[in-house]
Amino acid sequence: MINKQFIISRGNCHHLGATIEKNGVNFAFWSPYAQEVDLLLFDNVNDDSPYVVHLSSRVFKSTYYWHVFVHGIGAGQIYAYRVTKAVDNSDSVAIGKVLVDPYAKRILFPDQYDRFAIGDEKRIFRNSLKCAVVDIDDYDWGIDSYPNHSLENTIIYEMHVKGFTADKSSGLPDNIKGTYRGLIEKIPYLVELGITTVELMPIYQFDENDARPGMKNYWGYSPMGFFAPHDCFSSDKSIMGPLNEFRDMVKALHKNGIEVILDVVYNHTSEGDDNGPTYSFKGLDKNGYYIVKDGYHQNYSGCGNSLNANRPIVRRMIIESLEFWHQKMHVDGFRFDLASILTRDKNGMPMNDNTTLLTIDADYQLAEAKLIAEPWDAGGLYQLGAISGSKWREWNGQFRDDVRSFMRGDCGKVKNFILRLLGSPDIYNEHEVDPQKSINFVTCHDGFTLYDLVCYSEKHNFDNGENNNDGNNANYSANYGIEGPSDDKTLKKLRLRQAKNFMAITMLSYGTPMICMGDEVLRSQKGNNNAYCQDNELSYLKWEYNEDQKNMLSYTKRIIELRRQGQLSPHGNDNYNNKLDNALKNAKIQWHGTKPFQPDWSDMSHSVGFLFRHKTADVYAYVYVNAFWEDLTIELPSVPGHLHRNWYQYLNTALQSGKEVSNFYMSRRYRAGDKIKVKNHSILMLICPAT
Repeated sequence: MINKQFIISRGNCHHLGATIEKNGVNFAFWSPYAQEVDLLLFDNVNDDSPYVVHLSSRVFKSTYYWHVFVHGIGAGQIYAYRVTKAVDNSDSVAIGKVLVDPYAKRILFPDQYDRFAIGDEKRIFRNSLKCAVVDIDDYDWGIDSYPNHSLENTIIYEMHVKGFTADKSSGLPDNIKGTYRGLIEKIPYLVELGITTVELMPIYQFDENDARPGMKNYWGYSPMGFFAPHDCFSSDKSIMGPLNEFRDMVKALHKNGIEVILDVVYNHTSEGDDNGPTYSFKGLDKNGYYIVKDGYHQNYSGCGNSLNANRPIVRRMIIESLEFWHQKMHVDGFRFDLASILTRDKNGMPMNDNTTLLTIDADYQLAEAKLIAEPWDAGGLYQLGAISGSKWREWNGQFRDDVRSFMRGDCGKVKNFILRLLGSPDIYNEHEVDPQKSINFVTCHDGFTLYDLVCYSEKHNFDNGENNNDGNNANYSANYGIEGPSDDKTLKKLRLRQAKNFMAITMLSYGTPMICMGDEVLRSQKGNNNAYCQDNELSYLKWEYNEDQKNMLSYTKRIIELRRQGQLSPHGNDNYNNKLDNALKNAKIQWHGTKPFQPDWSDMSHSVGFLFRHKTADVYAYVYVNAFWEDLTIELPSVPGHLHRNWYQYLNTALQSGKEVSNFYMSRRYRAGDKIKVKNHSILMLICPAT
C-alpha cells in the first residue's frame, strides 16, 4: 500500500471487531498485555506492503481493550493486527506475528498461505492470514422465518456440507459440488427423506492444512475463528461470497421447512499446542484465551489446546458468536462439540454450576435456539445427564452403546436396552426433564457408518497414516461371520435387516432421533471409524444405488414418516406435563416375553416385548425385539380391555424389501393367544385401535 494516507482517531471499544460506522470503520480487540500494536491495512490478500497504523497504549488502549477509528474506509477493507511490544515482556502475546481479528466475519487465505509464516517481513505479510471488513446487514432475507419445530417433532440429519454433494455421482456442475450452493440443489432429497433438521458438521472457518502431512482436515473440528464461514464450502469466492451463499442456503432450507443446526467447536482452536501456529488468539492473549498451566497449553480437547471458556472475555466471545449466527445468519440451533470443556475453570478443574453454559442457557437472544451438548471431553470428563441448564439437550452416547450391544447379541444388556428406549430415566429422571432431553443416535460422523456397523468387527483406519492406532476401539459392532463386503446372500439379508432394526429403534425411542448422512443408503467407509482426514470418495455420499441401498432408502422414508405422524413413539406429542417420569407413568407399558407378561430380564435374555397405548394416535401398539441369533415363537397378549380384538401387523423388518411397513388395516390379523414366529435379529410391531 504505497502513498496512501488515512485519518486516524481514537475510536471506541463498544463493539469488538471491525464495525462500519459513518465515515469509516472502528476496530476494537482485547489484548491486555500488549503495550504497542499495529493495525495493518492491505490492498489485497497477497499484499506484502501494508499501511501500518501504529497504536500506542497511552492513546488507543482502554484498560484491556485496543480501539482505533480509520476514516474513509469501509466494507471490503483487508486488515490484520500485529503486537510490537509487550507489557513487562509478557509471554501472553506474540511479538511480530500477523494476527487475525478474533471477531472477523471473513478470514482470507493468500495464494501462498503458510501456517507458520516465517521469513522476512514482506514474506510474512504476503503469506499470512488476513481478514476483511464486511457489512453484515447488506443482505435481503425477504420473508425468511425460523421453522421452530418442537423437539418431539424434530428428526435430525447430521451431515457434512462438502461430503453431501462432492461426489461426481451427485450430478451437479463442478463449480458447485461440495458447496452451500450444491446443498441447495439437493434440498428436494432432504424434503422427500422427511427429516426436519440438518445438523451441519463444522462450517466455521478452518484450516484444511491442519492435518498430518499428505492429509487434509476434512471434518473441520479446528476452528480459526468463530464468526467467519468456511470459504472452501462456497462457490462464490468474493469477500461477501461465503457469507451470502451460506445465508442463501439457510433461507432455502427454511423455505422448505428444514431447520439448520451448526456443530460448533468452542473448546479449542487450530492454533494447537505450544508448537502450533500463532495467527490470532495466541498472539493477542495466550494466557487469557486458553487454559495454560506453568506456561503450557492444557489439552482437554485432544487437539493441543483448550479454550478458557469461563474467562469473561472468552465467554463473551462465545455468546456473541452464537448470537451472530442465530440473529444475523438465521441459524436455528447449535450442537456443542466436547461441551464439557466449557465447564472447566482457568485451572482445568470442572465447575459444578458452570457460568458459561448457564449463561448460554439463559441468553434471551438465544431463547428460540436449540442447544445440544456433547457431554464429555477428551480429558476424561463425562457429564451425561449433568450439563447445566434445563434448555440443554444431550447427545446420548449411552443410547448408542447399549442399543448396539443388545442388538448384536451381547449378554446382560436387555435392561439397559429398555432404559434407552424409554428415554434413559436412569440418567435423566432425577433432573425432572422432558422426554426430549436425550438426542438418540446409533451412528454419527465419529465412528462407523450404519452399514459398517453391521459389516465390520474391527476398525480399519490404516489409510489415516496412524498405523490403525486412531479411532475408538469400542465399537460394539459385528460382521456376522465375514469381515467387510460379502456376496453371501444370506449374510447380506441379515446385515440389511440389522440396519433396518437400528433405524427403527432410533425412531421408536423416547427422545429426539438423529441419523447420520448416508445411513439411509447404507453408505460405507470401508471400516474406517475416524475419517477426519479423508477428504475423498471414502467420505462422500454416493448418489447411485444398488438394490439394497434403494430398499434401505425407501424403508427409511417410511420409518421417518411414521415417526413424524406420531405413530411410533409411545408418548406421541403428549409430553405429560413436560416430564419424562410423568410420560413413563402415563404410558402404562406392559412387558412381555415369548409368553405374555413373562419378560425375561436375565443376563441371557436377547429379546423383549412391550405393549403401550399411544394417546395421540389412539392405538395400542405391541412391539417385539428379537436380538437373538435364532427365530423365536411368541404368544400374543390380548389388547388391554378388549380380549377379542384383532392385532394388525404394522412393522416387520424380516419381511421382503418394500413390505416391512404395512397399512395395518390391510395387513394380516392376529388375536390374543396366537403364536407368531419372530425371525432372528428382527423387530415386529402390531397395532390395534384403542377405541
